[in-house]
Amino acid sequence: MTRVLIIGASGQLGSELTIALGEVFGNENIIASDISSPHANIAGFTFEKLDVMNAAQLKEVVEKHSITQIYHLAAILSAKGESNPQWAWNLNMTSLLNVLELAKEKKLDKIYWPSSIAVFGPNTPLDNTPQFCEKDPNTVYGISKLAGERWCEYYFDKYGVDVRSIRYPGLIGYKSLPGGGTTDYAVDIYHKALKGEKFTCFLKEDTALPMMYMSDAIKATIDLMQAPAEQVKVRSSYNLSAISFTPKEMAASIQKQMPEFEIDYAPDFRQAIADSWPNTIDDSQAREDWGWKHDFSLDAMTEDILKNLPPLLDKF
Repeated sequence: MTRVLIIGASGQLGSELTIALGEVFGNENIIASDISSPHANIAGFTFEKLDVMNAAQLKEVVEKHSITQIYHLAAILSAKGESNPQWAWNLNMTSLLNVLELAKEKKLDKIYWPSSIAVFGPNTPLDNTPQFCEKDPNTVYGISKLAGERWCEYYFDKYGVDVRSIRYPGLIGYKSLPGGGTTDYAVDIYHKALKGEKFTCFLKEDTALPMMYMSDAIKATIDLMQAPAEQVKVRSSYNLSAISFTPKEMAASIQKQMPEFEIDYAPDFRQAIADSWPNTIDDSQAREDWGWKHDFSLDAMTEDILKNLPPLLDKF
């Protein structure tokens, strides 16, 4: 029987992935965990308050619930990480190594760990960034993700740990607030639009970045984890792409439905981070190996969020 532990289940990605995995394996086989209190969205799941930096506590939870798979989502994101680099490095790296070591020891079936487009850097090709290319990240988040990719491949090659990973682009959802990333504007902008407020973007209007609607990110994660092992040919992390757009293009998409929406621009330190990331991503390897295909365009995402977000606004 598959028994799944989700670490970081109260986060933006974790709260939605928990629900989706419950639909796959049954809610009774999902253990949600986080260092903070459970997100309201996952109230129906067994929850463990867990500090993944504590290897003994992690092992105790895995043994208590007979866990066979771990989705390790806890991390300090790009913008937040720059305010305290050593803290971000320690959390991002130690937590991953704790999970990988336990997976090796307990011979767990599968491990999922997300990487990011933050692994790329100023000397990476900006357009149609290939799966294999130069990576010179200049944020602690990107450095930790690149190191994490190498550790994942190492544990697969040396110990046979079936660890799988995706380099997520910016993730956009409406069911929870983001957690301190450089692409966060693409979530906040919808909140401001629906509240009738002018939105001030912390990036320049022409800053193109790879993005993805949360529904597509959830689908990609589950598709990768359910793919036969022989189809998973990249054991560092897969490039993944869906849509790329600028803040100006996103505002125009909103204005198609809300013509009164206004935006201005006040770039801050996050602009330098965004400038080091790709404009577009080549994810042909994922499409070829395990059949990845996205569903949502920019306008389809905007329409879905503007339809579904209003009843939730008071919760944030």
